[in-house]
Amino acid sequence: MKMASRRTTSLLHFLLLGALALLSSLVTVKGESPYKFYTWTVTYGIISPLGVPQQVILINGQFPGPKLEVVTNDNIILNLINKLDQPFLLTWNGIKQRKNSWQDGVLGTNCPIQPNSNFTYKFQTKDQIGTYNYFPSTAFHKAAGGFGAINVYSRPGIPIPYPIPTADFTLLVGDWFKTNHKTLQQRLDSGGVLPNPDGILINGQTQTTFTGDQGKTYMLRISNVGLTTTFNFRIQGHTMKVVEVEGSHVIQTEYDSLDIHVGQSLSVLVTLNQSPKDYYIVASTRFTKTKLSVTGLLRYSNSGVSASGDTPLPQGELVWSMRQARTFRWNLTANAARPNPQGSYHYGQISISKTFVFSNSAPLINGKQRYAVNGISYVNADTPLKLADHFNIGGVFDTNAIQSNNENSMQSWHLDGYDFWVVGFGSGQWTPAKRSLHNLVDALTRHTTQVYPNSWTAILVSLDNQGMWNMRSAIWERQYSGQQFYLKVGNLEQSLANEYNPPDNLLLCGKAVGRQH
Repeated sequence: MKMASRRTTSLLHFLLLGALALLSSLVTVKGESPYKFYTWTVTYGIISPLGVPQQVILINGQFPGPKLEVVTNDNIILNLINKLDQPFLLTWNGIKQRKNSWQDGVLGTNCPIQPNSNFTYKFQTKDQIGTYNYFPSTAFHKAAGGFGAINVYSRPGIPIPYPIPTADFTLLVGDWFKTNHKTLQQRLDSGGVLPNPDGILINGQTQTTFTGDQGKTYMLRISNVGLTTTFNFRIQGHTMKVVEVEGSHVIQTEYDSLDIHVGQSLSVLVTLNQSPKDYYIVASTRFTKTKLSVTGLLRYSNSGVSASGDTPLPQGELVWSMRQARTFRWNLTANAARPNPQGSYHYGQISISKTFVFSNSAPLINGKQRYAVNGISYVNADTPLKLADHFNIGGVFDTNAIQSNNENSMQSWHLDGYDFWVVGFGSGQWTPAKRSLHNLVDALTRHTTQVYPNSWTAILVSLDNQGMWNMRSAIWERQYSGQQFYLKVGNLEQSLANEYNPPDNLLLCGKAVGRQH
């Protein structure tokens, strides 16, 4: 591979805690874990999110797609029927898929669902609670929609560390392009880069209203489902109390505005404690030359007054944002999906067995713009890596591909199958001496973290979930053009205590066609 001089500049420092933690016995689905059944049909449709008719991806005729509202440990049986003209997959962003990477829905672990065929996903929201989302992982389908919310609620009898809100509102916020997703993909395939987004949407719209009663408290579940851009979120005249971030209960702090990076989700409580009228809700792009915003309304049910005045402005820029990120702290005394406190697992006292330093880069390869990790730009194989590994098919992947410089743009990184402790942010290059700056007590655990321009982010992860897991840039242009890789977490002793067998309906493709599983 020929690399141009545009070498990297943003890095993610990735620390691995311990080797694979083995489960001591086979975990079986017990009778008290309910089954929930869904049938979703994926089609194209013509709508006008930004006032211009364009082709989007609908699920059961909806844009965004249907909301998955489930309870911790529910078993999801979801039959997905693909009526598009291209192969298709959904990935379940933030769902850990315990011992079950077969259901992860990315091209390194799953064969895509061919046109006019179906696949039934079978997975469990095992020991999780919080705000998540799903979206297409194939081609450049995410630019056309196909995304939706996953809200996982606590089991009865497992308390949450805040009063139950009157109701939930889901806000799927993200940048949007008027250009057809196939045209955008062709632009990347030819070596170009994406244009600037054309706008921002909240729940697929430019005008959205949420109505509540004066004096009551509501939960807003906010996800950045966009392709490229961080946004800042605020509500005129109201503060927001952050209570949950991607499955973790956090120290409850009130904010006037919040930066939410690509792929991230969080939940806030908002009390309608102002005079009865309409108030602006604003999401605007951050760290971009071209500024875009979308405005919705928070309406008091007894309002007779329209929103007025200036829309609230975000505070600061990079320094402010990094400082805010450091204020998110794990609530050590609160339980999560289980009754034991979140802080009962003392992550900072575990010896680090491996350290990886991952550097982003934006090389030109054969004259085309690509993106890479440690100089390697990933290309999806015809045979998913997971199948090649399971069937011992050679020549598909190399477990030594990633070996052990900062880029001047905002980055966002996600790891499937896990959450991880975000133990530090800092400027410049990470060095081992920066370990003294790591938070080893109450760092936030989540599945997607930002990496600021010319800066480093350090995470700790305990590799206790066997399988083949995708680590990727959540900025979809970069993911599509090579800034991703797969992490194989295995064990010499293969057993159902470590990982489930392939599902009976496993799709086969590439060199795996005709194999018996």
